[in-house]
Amino acid sequence: KMLSGVAVDESVVTSFGKIKMGKSLRYCLFKISDDGSSIVVDKEVATASYDDFVNDLPKNDCRYGVYDFEYTAEDGGKRNKITFVVWAPDSAKIKSKMLYASSKDSIKKKLVGIQVEVQATDISEVVHEAVLEKVLRV
Repeated sequence: KMLSGVAVDESVVTSFGKIKMGKSLRYCLFKISDDGSSIVVDKEVATASYDDFVNDLPKNDCRYGVYDFEYTAEDGGKRNKITFVVWAPDSAKIKSKMLYASSKDSIKKKLVGIQVEVQATDISEVVHEAVLEKVLRV
């Protein structure tokens, strides 16, 4: 148990491994369980565009997301960066935002291999261009 009292379910680590190693998943969304006791898998998606990922983020609730972000480097080569998104829209309940903020470190510690972190409170902060800008700086 971490500071927030929210444990990270083993399935979260398993899903992350599928993104990181086997490339069998494109992205995962994780949520804090309804009883607030643990972080669990909300959704696993094998083939999808980045826009699909963004569209899957709930309008009025928080999520953690991991996306295998593919982009073209300056040398023209294709690259991937494992990107961790903390989604906390302004419209989410204060309690939810606080819980996700205080539990972020516990999930990050479990997801070894994250290369980019994006904190977003608004769609404009998580659109492809905004994340690409961040990815290119890493």
